[in-house]
Amino acid sequence: MKSNFRLKLFLVMIVFAIVISFTMAIINYVKEREQAIDQNQLQAQQIEDIVYDSIRMIDKAYSIIDQDTTQNMEENSRILLDKYEDNPNFNTWNFKKLKDDLGMDVYIINDKNVITHSSFKPDLGLDFSQCCNEFSQLLDERRVSEEIHIDGMDLQQKTGEIKKFSYVPTPDKKYLIELGYALEDGMIFQEFNFFHKINELVEQYPMLNEINILNTDGFIFGKSTEEEHLPANRKEIFNQTVKGKNSGEIESDWHGEQALYRYVFYSADKNRGISTNRVLEIIYNENELQSILSKNTKLFIIQLLIVLSVTIILALIITKWVARPMYLAFHDSLTGVKNRAAFDECIQVAINNQNWFALYMLDLDNFKLVNDKLGHDQGDYVLILIAQTIQSAVPHNGLTFRLGGDEFAVILPVEELQQVEEVAHNIIEKLKASLHQHEYLADLNVTASIGIAMAPENGMDAEMLTKKADIALYKAKEKGKNQYWCLSLANSLD
Repeated sequence: MKSNFRLKLFLVMIVFAIVISFTMAIINYVKEREQAIDQNQLQAQQIEDIVYDSIRMIDKAYSIIDQDTTQNMEENSRILLDKYEDNPNFNTWNFKKLKDDLGMDVYIINDKNVITHSSFKPDLGLDFSQCCNEFSQLLDERRVSEEIHIDGMDLQQKTGEIKKFSYVPTPDKKYLIELGYALEDGMIFQEFNFFHKINELVEQYPMLNEINILNTDGFIFGKSTEEEHLPANRKEIFNQTVKGKNSGEIESDWHGEQALYRYVFYSADKNRGISTNRVLEIIYNENELQSILSKNTKLFIIQLLIVLSVTIILALIITKWVARPMYLAFHDSLTGVKNRAAFDECIQVAINNQNWFALYMLDLDNFKLVNDKLGHDQGDYVLILIAQTIQSAVPHNGLTFRLGGDEFAVILPVEELQQVEEVAHNIIEKLKASLHQHEYLADLNVTASIGIAMAPENGMDAEMLTKKADIALYKAKEKGKNQYWCLSLANSLD
Protein backbone atom coordinates (compact mmCIF):
# COMPACT_ATOMS: atom_id res chain seq x y z
CA MET A 1 0.00 0.00 0.00
CA LYS A 2 2.84 2.32 0.89
CA SER A 3 4.52 1.71 -2.48
CA ASN A 4 1.24 2.27 -4.34
CA PHE A 5 0.64 5.55 -2.55
CA ARG A 6 4.17 6.75 -3.22
CA LEU A 7 3.88 5.73 -6.87
CA LYS A 8 0.61 7.61 -7.30
CA LEU A 9 2.00 10.68 -5.54
CA PHE A 10 5.17 10.49 -7.61
CA LEU A 11 3.22 10.27 -10.89
CA VAL A 12 0.94 13.16 -9.93
CA MET A 13 3.89 15.36 -9.04
CA ILE A 14 5.74 14.36 -12.20
CA VAL A 15 2.77 15.22 -14.40
CA PHE A 16 2.17 18.52 -12.60
CA ALA A 17 5.84 19.55 -12.69
CA ILE A 18 6.28 18.50 -16.31
CA VAL A 19 3.20 20.42 -17.43
CA ILE A 20 4.39 23.58 -15.66
CA SER A 21 8.03 23.23 -16.74
CA PHE A 22 7.25 22.25 -20.31
CA THR A 23 4.77 25.10 -20.62
CA MET A 24 7.41 27.59 -19.48
CA ALA A 25 10.02 26.03 -21.76
CA ILE A 26 7.67 26.10 -24.76
CA ILE A 27 6.73 29.72 -24.07
CA ASN A 28 10.42 30.60 -23.92
CA TYR A 29 11.08 28.64 -27.13
CA VAL A 30 8.25 30.39 -28.98
CA LYS A 31 9.48 33.75 -27.68
CA GLU A 32 13.04 33.10 -28.87
CA ARG A 33 11.74 31.87 -32.22
CA GLU A 34 9.69 35.03 -32.68
CA GLN A 35 12.69 37.15 -31.69
CA ALA A 36 14.83 35.39 -34.30
CA ILE A 37 12.20 35.97 -36.98
CA ASP A 38 11.76 39.60 -35.91
CA GLN A 39 15.53 40.12 -35.99
CA ASN A 40 15.66 38.63 -39.46
CA GLN A 41 12.89 40.95 -40.64
CA LEU A 42 14.63 43.91 -39.01
CA GLN A 43 17.84 43.14 -40.89
CA ALA A 44 15.87 42.84 -44.13
CA GLN A 45 14.32 46.26 -43.52
CA GLN A 46 17.74 47.75 -42.77
CA ILE A 47 19.09 46.34 -46.02
CA GLU A 48 16.21 47.81 -48.00
CA ASP A 49 16.67 51.20 -46.32
CA ILE A 50 20.40 51.24 -47.06
CA VAL A 51 19.90 50.40 -50.76
CA TYR A 52 17.05 52.89 -51.03
CA ASP A 53 19.14 55.64 -49.44
CA SER A 54 22.12 54.85 -51.69
CA ILE A 55 20.03 55.38 -54.83
CA ARG A 56 18.40 58.47 -53.37
CA MET A 57 21.84 59.87 -52.59
CA ILE A 58 23.18 59.48 -56.13
CA ASP A 59 19.96 60.95 -57.58
CA LYS A 60 20.37 64.00 -55.36
CA ALA A 61 24.01 64.26 -56.30
CA TYR A 62 23.21 64.38 -60.00
CA SER A 63 20.38 66.83 -59.39
CA ILE A 64 22.49 69.24 -57.36
CA ILE A 65 26.02 68.81 -58.70
CA ASP A 66 25.74 67.70 -62.30
CA GLN A 67 24.12 70.81 -63.78
CA ASP A 68 26.74 70.94 -66.54
CA THR A 69 25.56 67.65 -68.05
CA THR A 70 21.95 68.82 -68.00
CA GLN A 71 22.92 72.11 -69.69
CA ASN A 72 25.03 70.30 -72.32
CA MET A 73 22.12 67.98 -73.12
CA GLU A 74 19.81 70.97 -73.58
CA GLU A 75 22.31 72.71 -75.88
CA ASN A 76 22.98 69.54 -77.88
CA SER A 77 19.24 68.91 -78.23
CA ARG A 78 18.80 72.39 -79.77
CA ILE A 79 21.75 71.78 -82.10
CA LEU A 80 20.09 68.60 -83.35
CA LEU A 81 16.74 70.35 -83.74
CA ASP A 82 18.45 72.98 -85.92
CA LYS A 83 20.08 70.23 -87.91
CA TYR A 84 16.69 68.54 -88.39
CA GLU A 85 15.19 71.79 -89.72
CA ASP A 86 18.05 72.02 -92.20
CA ASN A 87 17.97 68.32 -93.11
CA PRO A 88 15.07 66.13 -91.89
CA ASN A 89 16.44 63.10 -93.74
CA PHE A 90 18.14 61.03 -90.99
CA ASN A 91 19.53 58.66 -93.56
CA THR A 92 22.02 61.31 -94.52
CA TRP A 93 23.12 62.05 -90.96
CA ASN A 94 26.53 60.81 -89.78
CA PHE A 95 25.61 59.54 -86.31
CA LYS A 96 29.13 58.37 -85.49
CA LYS A 97 30.48 61.87 -86.12
CA LEU A 98 27.61 63.40 -84.15
CA LYS A 99 28.53 61.25 -81.17
CA ASP A 100 32.16 62.29 -81.42
CA ASP A 101 31.24 65.97 -81.73
CA LEU A 102 28.61 66.02 -78.97
CA GLY A 103 30.16 63.45 -76.61
CA MET A 104 26.82 61.68 -76.41
CA ASP A 105 24.97 58.87 -78.17
CA VAL A 106 22.19 60.04 -80.48
CA TYR A 107 18.94 58.10 -81.05
CA ILE A 108 16.00 58.80 -83.37
CA ILE A 109 12.63 57.40 -82.21
CA ASN A 110 9.77 57.41 -84.71
CA ASP A 111 6.04 57.77 -84.02
CA LYS A 112 5.82 53.98 -83.50
CA ASN A 113 8.36 54.27 -80.70
CA VAL A 114 10.96 52.34 -82.66
CA ILE A 115 14.61 53.45 -82.78
CA THR A 116 15.26 53.95 -86.49
CA HIS A 117 18.70 55.59 -86.37
CA SER A 118 21.39 55.70 -83.68
CA SER A 119 25.07 56.04 -83.01
CA PHE A 120 24.62 53.04 -80.72
CA LYS A 121 24.15 50.24 -83.28
CA PRO A 122 22.82 47.54 -80.89
CA ASP A 123 19.70 49.65 -80.24
CA LEU A 124 18.69 49.96 -83.88
CA GLY A 125 15.21 48.52 -84.33
CA LEU A 126 14.43 48.52 -80.62
CA ASP A 127 10.64 48.72 -80.30
CA PHE A 128 9.60 50.29 -76.98
CA SER A 129 5.94 49.51 -77.62
CA GLN A 130 6.84 45.81 -77.45
CA CYS A 131 9.30 45.74 -74.56
CA CYS A 132 8.34 48.68 -72.44
CA ASN A 133 4.68 49.58 -72.48
CA GLU A 134 4.78 52.19 -69.70
CA PHE A 135 7.81 53.92 -71.16
CA SER A 136 6.25 53.81 -74.62
CA GLN A 137 3.25 55.75 -73.32
CA LEU A 138 5.60 58.32 -71.83
CA LEU A 139 7.34 58.73 -75.20
CA ASP A 140 3.97 59.40 -76.86
CA GLU A 141 3.32 62.16 -74.36
CA ARG A 142 6.73 63.71 -74.92
CA ARG A 143 6.46 63.58 -78.71
CA VAL A 144 3.46 65.93 -78.72
CA SER A 145 4.99 68.36 -76.23
CA GLU A 146 7.38 71.19 -77.05
CA GLU A 147 9.77 70.73 -74.13
CA ILE A 148 13.15 69.14 -73.68
CA HIS A 149 12.82 66.32 -71.14
CA ILE A 150 15.94 65.38 -69.22
CA ASP A 151 15.65 62.32 -67.00
CA GLY A 152 17.72 61.23 -64.08
CA MET A 153 19.92 58.16 -63.94
CA ASP A 154 18.63 55.36 -66.16
CA LEU A 155 20.07 52.38 -68.03
CA GLN A 156 21.04 51.43 -71.55
CA GLN A 157 18.58 48.64 -72.19
CA LYS A 158 20.82 46.29 -74.19
CA THR A 159 23.87 46.53 -71.97
CA GLY A 160 22.58 47.68 -68.60
CA GLU A 161 25.05 50.58 -68.75
CA ILE A 162 24.15 53.52 -66.47
CA LYS A 163 23.31 56.61 -68.53
CA LYS A 164 21.46 59.91 -68.44
CA PHE A 165 18.92 60.43 -71.23
CA SER A 166 17.15 63.44 -72.71
CA TYR A 167 14.24 63.64 -75.16
CA VAL A 168 13.10 66.45 -77.45
CA PRO A 169 10.31 66.25 -80.09
CA THR A 170 10.91 67.45 -83.64
CA PRO A 171 8.76 70.42 -84.68
CA ASP A 172 6.61 68.20 -86.89
CA LYS A 173 5.94 65.83 -83.91
CA LYS A 174 7.04 62.85 -86.01
CA TYR A 175 10.17 61.97 -84.05
CA LEU A 176 11.88 62.18 -80.69
CA ILE A 177 15.58 62.96 -80.66
CA GLU A 178 17.16 61.16 -77.74
CA LEU A 179 20.59 61.77 -76.24
CA GLY A 180 22.40 59.33 -74.00
CA TYR A 181 25.29 60.30 -71.77
CA ALA A 182 27.37 57.62 -69.97
CA LEU A 183 27.63 58.19 -66.22
CA GLU A 184 29.66 55.31 -64.86
CA ASP A 185 33.05 56.84 -65.62
CA GLY A 186 32.07 60.17 -64.13
CA MET A 187 33.27 61.46 -60.75
CA ILE A 188 29.78 61.62 -59.25
CA PHE A 189 28.97 58.01 -60.04
CA GLN A 190 32.33 56.84 -58.74
CA GLU A 191 31.80 58.78 -55.53
CA PHE A 192 28.24 57.56 -54.96
CA ASN A 193 28.43 54.19 -56.68
CA PHE A 194 25.53 52.20 -55.25
CA PHE A 195 26.88 48.99 -56.76
CA HIS A 196 29.72 49.12 -54.21
CA LYS A 197 27.23 49.42 -51.38
CA ILE A 198 25.21 46.52 -52.78
CA ASN A 199 28.31 44.30 -52.92
CA GLU A 200 29.20 45.26 -49.34
CA LEU A 201 25.73 44.32 -48.14
CA VAL A 202 25.81 40.95 -49.89
CA GLU A 203 29.15 40.19 -48.21
CA GLN A 204 28.01 41.50 -44.83
CA TYR A 205 24.67 39.72 -44.55
CA PRO A 206 24.58 35.92 -45.08
CA MET A 207 20.81 36.19 -45.59
CA LEU A 208 21.38 38.10 -48.85
CA ASN A 209 21.82 36.28 -52.15
CA GLU A 210 21.68 39.21 -54.53
CA ILE A 211 20.39 42.76 -54.97
CA ASN A 212 19.34 44.20 -58.31
CA ILE A 213 18.08 47.62 -59.33
CA LEU A 214 15.47 47.44 -62.12
CA ASN A 215 13.73 50.07 -64.15
CA THR A 216 9.94 49.98 -64.31
CA ASP A 217 10.07 47.74 -67.38
CA GLY A 218 12.07 45.06 -65.57
CA PHE A 219 15.57 45.71 -66.98
CA ILE A 220 18.52 45.55 -64.58
CA PHE A 221 20.94 48.39 -63.98
CA GLY A 222 24.50 47.34 -64.68
CA LYS A 223 23.66 44.04 -66.39
CA SER A 224 23.09 42.95 -69.95
CA THR A 225 19.39 42.50 -70.66
CA GLU A 226 19.47 40.50 -73.87
CA GLU A 227 17.36 37.84 -72.15
CA GLU A 228 14.20 38.32 -70.09
CA HIS A 229 15.25 38.64 -66.46
CA LEU A 230 11.88 38.00 -64.88
CA PRO A 231 10.03 34.69 -65.33
CA ALA A 232 6.24 34.78 -65.44
CA ASN A 233 5.59 34.30 -61.71
CA ARG A 234 8.04 37.00 -60.64
CA LYS A 235 7.00 39.28 -63.51
CA GLU A 236 3.47 39.29 -62.09
CA ILE A 237 4.65 40.39 -58.64
CA PHE A 238 6.97 42.94 -60.23
CA ASN A 239 4.14 44.46 -62.28
CA GLN A 240 1.92 44.61 -59.19
CA THR A 241 4.69 46.44 -57.35
CA VAL A 242 5.11 48.96 -60.16
CA LYS A 243 1.39 49.49 -60.57
CA GLY A 244 0.68 49.80 -56.86
CA LYS A 245 3.93 51.66 -56.12
CA ASN A 246 4.40 49.47 -53.04
CA SER A 247 6.23 46.23 -52.32
CA GLY A 248 5.63 42.54 -52.94
CA GLU A 249 7.41 39.22 -52.52
CA ILE A 250 7.36 35.67 -53.81
CA GLU A 251 9.28 32.46 -53.17
CA SER A 252 11.13 31.17 -56.20
CA ASP A 253 14.27 29.38 -57.33
CA TRP A 254 17.69 31.01 -57.11
CA HIS A 255 20.52 28.91 -58.59
CA GLY A 256 18.82 25.70 -57.55
CA GLU A 257 17.90 26.88 -54.04
CA GLN A 258 14.65 28.20 -52.64
CA ALA A 259 14.78 31.94 -52.07
CA LEU A 260 12.51 34.87 -51.30
CA TYR A 261 12.33 37.56 -54.00
CA ARG A 262 11.23 40.91 -52.61
CA TYR A 263 10.36 43.86 -54.84
CA VAL A 264 10.33 47.38 -53.41
CA PHE A 265 9.14 50.36 -55.47
CA TYR A 266 11.49 53.33 -55.59
CA SER A 267 9.71 56.57 -56.46
CA ALA A 268 12.03 59.18 -57.91
CA ASP A 269 11.44 62.91 -57.82
CA LYS A 270 8.41 63.70 -59.99
CA ASN A 271 10.37 66.45 -61.69
CA ARG A 272 12.61 63.78 -63.19
CA GLY A 273 9.82 61.94 -65.03
CA ILE A 274 8.31 58.54 -64.52
CA SER A 275 11.09 56.81 -66.44
CA THR A 276 13.42 57.29 -63.51
CA ASN A 277 11.23 55.31 -61.11
CA ARG A 278 12.86 52.02 -60.16
CA VAL A 279 12.26 48.78 -58.35
CA LEU A 280 14.63 47.13 -55.88
CA GLU A 281 14.87 43.37 -56.31
CA ILE A 282 16.30 41.90 -53.12
CA ILE A 283 16.81 38.14 -53.03
CA TYR A 284 16.92 36.61 -49.57
CA ASN A 285 17.70 33.14 -48.31
CA GLU A 286 16.63 31.68 -44.97
CA ASN A 287 19.82 29.71 -44.32
CA GLU A 288 20.92 31.85 -41.39
CA LEU A 289 17.40 32.04 -39.94
CA GLN A 290 16.92 28.29 -40.28
CA SER A 291 20.31 27.72 -38.65
CA ILE A 292 19.30 29.92 -35.70
CA LEU A 293 15.92 28.22 -35.43
CA SER A 294 17.60 24.81 -35.59
CA LYS A 295 19.98 25.79 -32.77
CA ASN A 296 17.02 27.08 -30.76
CA THR A 297 15.21 23.79 -31.33
CA LYS A 298 18.24 21.78 -30.16
CA LEU A 299 18.60 24.04 -27.14
CA PHE A 300 14.89 23.63 -26.45
CA ILE A 301 15.22 19.83 -26.51
CA ILE A 302 18.24 19.98 -24.18
CA GLN A 303 16.31 22.26 -21.83
CA LEU A 304 13.37 19.88 -21.85
CA LEU A 305 15.65 16.94 -21.00
CA ILE A 306 17.22 18.92 -18.17
CA VAL A 307 13.80 20.00 -16.93
CA LEU A 308 12.57 16.40 -17.10
CA SER A 309 15.61 15.10 -15.21
CA VAL A 310 15.43 17.76 -12.51
CA THR A 311 11.67 17.28 -12.25
CA ILE A 312 12.02 13.53 -11.71
CA ILE A 313 14.71 14.01 -9.07
CA LEU A 314 12.71 16.66 -7.23
CA ALA A 315 9.56 14.56 -7.48
CA LEU A 316 11.38 11.59 -5.96
CA ILE A 317 12.70 13.70 -3.09
CA ILE A 318 9.41 15.45 -2.41
CA THR A 319 7.47 12.19 -2.75
CA LYS A 320 9.71 10.61 -0.16
CA TRP A 321 9.22 13.54 2.20
CA VAL A 322 5.47 13.71 1.73
CA ALA A 323 4.71 9.99 1.43
CA ARG A 324 6.16 9.06 4.81
CA PRO A 325 3.91 11.23 7.00
CA MET A 326 0.94 10.49 4.74
CA TYR A 327 1.66 6.80 5.04
CA LEU A 328 2.04 6.95 8.81
CA ALA A 329 -1.26 8.79 9.10
CA PHE A 330 -3.04 5.63 7.97
CA HIS A 331 -0.62 2.89 9.01
CA ASP A 332 0.60 1.48 12.27
CA SER A 333 4.19 2.56 12.82
CA LEU A 334 5.16 -0.73 14.51
CA THR A 335 3.58 -3.45 12.41
CA GLY A 336 3.09 -1.64 9.08
CA VAL A 337 -0.56 -2.67 8.72
CA LYS A 338 -3.33 -0.08 8.55
CA ASN A 339 -4.28 1.77 11.73
CA ARG A 340 -7.49 2.90 13.44
CA ALA A 341 -7.89 5.97 11.22
CA ALA A 342 -7.68 3.80 8.10
CA PHE A 343 -10.11 1.31 9.67
CA ASP A 344 -12.78 3.95 10.26
CA GLU A 345 -12.49 5.10 6.65
CA CYS A 346 -12.37 1.65 5.07
CA ILE A 347 -15.31 0.20 6.98
CA GLN A 348 -17.47 3.15 5.97
CA VAL A 349 -16.44 2.69 2.33
CA ALA A 350 -17.27 -1.04 2.55
CA ILE A 351 -20.73 -0.28 3.99
CA ASN A 352 -21.40 2.35 1.31
CA ASN A 353 -20.55 -0.15 -1.42
CA GLN A 354 -23.49 -2.31 -0.18
CA ASN A 355 -21.66 -5.54 -1.01
CA TRP A 356 -21.37 -8.36 1.51
CA PHE A 357 -18.23 -8.35 3.63
CA ALA A 358 -17.06 -9.84 6.92
CA LEU A 359 -15.58 -7.84 9.79
CA TYR A 360 -13.11 -9.84 11.91
CA MET A 361 -12.14 -8.45 15.34
CA LEU A 362 -9.04 -10.19 16.79
CA ASP A 363 -7.75 -9.99 20.34
CA LEU A 364 -4.62 -11.79 21.56
CA ASP A 365 -4.98 -14.18 24.46
CA ASN A 366 -2.37 -13.99 27.24
CA PHE A 367 -0.36 -11.28 25.43
CA LYS A 368 0.12 -9.39 28.72
CA LEU A 369 2.36 -12.24 29.90
CA VAL A 370 4.74 -11.55 27.01
CA ASN A 371 5.32 -7.94 28.09
CA ASP A 372 5.47 -8.87 31.79
CA LYS A 373 7.89 -11.78 31.47
CA LEU A 374 9.84 -11.06 28.26
CA GLY A 375 9.75 -7.27 28.08
CA HIS A 376 8.20 -4.81 25.71
CA ASP A 377 10.84 -5.32 23.00
CA GLN A 378 9.84 -8.94 22.73
CA GLY A 379 6.20 -7.90 22.90
CA ASP A 380 6.73 -5.61 19.90
CA TYR A 381 8.32 -8.47 18.01
CA VAL A 382 5.30 -10.68 18.72
CA LEU A 383 2.93 -7.95 17.48
CA ILE A 384 4.91 -7.63 14.23
CA LEU A 385 4.90 -11.42 13.81
CA ILE A 386 1.16 -11.62 14.42
CA ALA A 387 0.42 -8.78 11.96
CA GLN A 388 2.48 -10.50 9.26
CA THR A 389 0.79 -13.83 9.94
CA ILE A 390 -2.71 -12.37 9.73
CA GLN A 391 -1.86 -10.68 6.43
CA SER A 392 -0.58 -13.96 5.01
CA ALA A 393 -3.73 -15.79 6.11
CA VAL A 394 -6.15 -13.27 4.62
CA PRO A 395 -6.97 -13.34 0.85
CA HIS A 396 -5.41 -10.57 -1.25
CA ASN A 397 -8.65 -8.57 -1.34
CA GLY A 398 -8.82 -8.42 2.48
CA LEU A 399 -7.47 -5.53 4.60
CA THR A 400 -5.64 -5.98 7.91
CA PHE A 401 -5.69 -3.36 10.71
CA ARG A 402 -4.09 -2.88 14.11
CA LEU A 403 -6.61 -0.97 16.18
CA GLY A 404 -4.31 -0.57 19.18
CA GLY A 405 -2.42 -2.69 21.75
CA ASP A 406 -2.99 -6.34 20.90
CA GLU A 407 -6.26 -5.72 19.02
CA PHE A 408 -6.45 -6.35 15.26
CA ALA A 409 -9.19 -6.30 12.64
CA VAL A 410 -9.80 -7.62 9.13
CA ILE A 411 -12.29 -6.44 6.50
CA LEU A 412 -12.89 -9.08 3.83
CA PRO A 413 -15.36 -9.00 0.91
CA VAL A 414 -17.14 -12.39 0.76
CA GLU A 415 -19.55 -14.16 -1.53
CA GLU A 416 -20.59 -17.06 0.73
CA LEU A 417 -20.65 -17.86 4.45
CA GLN A 418 -18.37 -20.84 4.07
CA GLN A 419 -15.53 -18.53 3.04
CA VAL A 420 -15.93 -16.61 6.31
CA GLU A 421 -15.27 -19.74 8.35
CA GLU A 422 -12.37 -20.83 6.19
CA VAL A 423 -10.56 -17.53 6.61
CA ALA A 424 -11.14 -17.44 10.38
CA HIS A 425 -9.90 -21.02 10.70
CA ASN A 426 -6.87 -20.21 8.56
CA ILE A 427 -5.96 -17.19 10.70
CA ILE A 428 -6.10 -19.18 13.94
CA GLU A 429 -4.09 -22.05 12.53
CA LYS A 430 -1.37 -19.87 11.05
CA LEU A 431 -1.08 -17.86 14.25
CA LYS A 432 -0.71 -21.03 16.26
CA ALA A 433 2.00 -22.30 13.91
CA SER A 434 3.92 -19.00 13.93
CA LEU A 435 3.82 -18.54 17.70
CA HIS A 436 4.68 -22.15 18.48
CA GLN A 437 7.88 -21.88 16.48
CA HIS A 438 9.23 -20.07 19.52
CA GLU A 439 9.26 -22.22 22.66
CA TYR A 440 9.11 -19.27 25.02
CA LEU A 441 5.91 -18.12 23.34
CA ALA A 442 4.42 -21.58 23.26
CA ASP A 443 4.94 -21.84 27.02
CA LEU A 444 3.04 -18.62 27.51
CA ASN A 445 0.12 -20.00 25.43
CA VAL A 446 -0.32 -16.87 23.33
CA THR A 447 -3.29 -17.37 21.00
CA ALA A 448 -5.98 -15.27 19.30
CA SER A 449 -9.77 -15.04 19.66
CA ILE A 450 -11.85 -13.79 16.74
CA GLY A 451 -15.30 -12.21 16.60
CA ILE A 452 -17.05 -11.92 13.25
CA ALA A 453 -19.93 -9.74 12.06
CA MET A 454 -21.47 -9.65 8.59
CA ALA A 455 -22.65 -6.65 6.59
CA PRO A 456 -24.63 -5.10 5.14
CA GLU A 457 -27.84 -5.36 7.09
CA ASN A 458 -30.75 -2.97 7.03
CA GLY A 459 -30.04 0.14 9.07
CA MET A 460 -26.57 -1.05 10.13
CA ASP A 461 -23.78 1.54 10.37
CA ALA A 462 -20.07 1.25 11.17
CA GLU A 463 -20.54 1.66 14.91
CA MET A 464 -23.25 -0.99 15.10
CA LEU A 465 -21.24 -3.42 12.98
CA THR A 466 -18.18 -2.96 15.18
CA LYS A 467 -20.22 -3.58 18.30
CA LYS A 468 -21.60 -6.80 16.80
CA ALA A 469 -18.06 -7.97 16.04
CA ASP A 470 -16.97 -7.10 19.59
CA ILE A 471 -19.91 -9.09 21.01
CA ALA A 472 -18.87 -12.04 18.85
CA LEU A 473 -15.29 -11.63 20.15
CA TYR A 474 -16.47 -11.83 23.76
CA LYS A 475 -18.45 -14.94 22.87
CA ALA A 476 -15.30 -16.54 21.45
CA LYS A 477 -13.33 -15.75 24.63
CA GLU A 478 -16.14 -17.13 26.80
CA LYS A 479 -15.93 -20.35 24.81
CA GLY A 480 -12.34 -20.82 25.90
CA LYS A 481 -10.18 -18.53 23.71
CA ASN A 482 -8.25 -19.51 20.56
CA GLN A 483 -11.60 -19.69 18.76
CA TYR A 484 -13.76 -17.64 16.45
CA TRP A 485 -17.43 -16.79 16.72
CA CYS A 486 -19.79 -15.23 14.18
CA LEU A 487 -23.22 -14.12 15.31
CA SER A 488 -24.61 -15.06 11.93
CA LEU A 489 -23.01 -18.50 11.87
CA ALA A 490 -23.13 -19.53 15.52
CA ASN A 491 -20.34 -22.03 14.94
CA SER A 492 -17.05 -22.48 16.83
CA LEU A 493 -13.73 -24.25 16.42
CA ASP A 494 -11.94 -25.93 19.34
